[in-house]
Amino acid sequence: MIEAVNPPDWEKPKGYANGMLVDGQRLYTGGQIGWNKDQVFEHKDFVGQLEQTLANIAAIVRAAGGEVTDIVRLTWFITDKKEYLARQKEVGAAYRKVLGRHFPSMSVIVVAGLIEDEAMIEIEATAEIGKSQKDT
Repeated sequence: MIEAVNPPDWEKPKGYANGMLVDGQRLYTGGQIGWNKDQVFEHKDFVGQLEQTLANIAAIVRAAGGEVTDIVRLTWFITDKKEYLARQKEVGAAYRKVLGRHFPSMSVIVVAGLIEDEAMIEIEATAEIGKSQKDT
């Protein structure tokens, strides 16, 4: 069974789902960017958009019945490698603020641009709902 997952208070996406839940367990999110639930960019800086992007992923995971510790994979698409590297301390702080000390497998890919011109980062996630990993 496959069902679309969209947090109930979010602006309805046009032509896609924010997440797809397979067999009530495996969640695949669409690429999330740094806009809020109303599809408005509140932050014009990389770290602000990163924090909002991660919060969006957390909201989708929770809408599917999971917790952030159910996330098993993150794929980051960034538009500015130099800014990402220069702001590592702030990136880590924003990450831990939203996802805590849960570190799934991750990839970071530098891209020329994203569909939304204001977006500086896009992240996809995969989660196994109800299968949270214990800290190692």
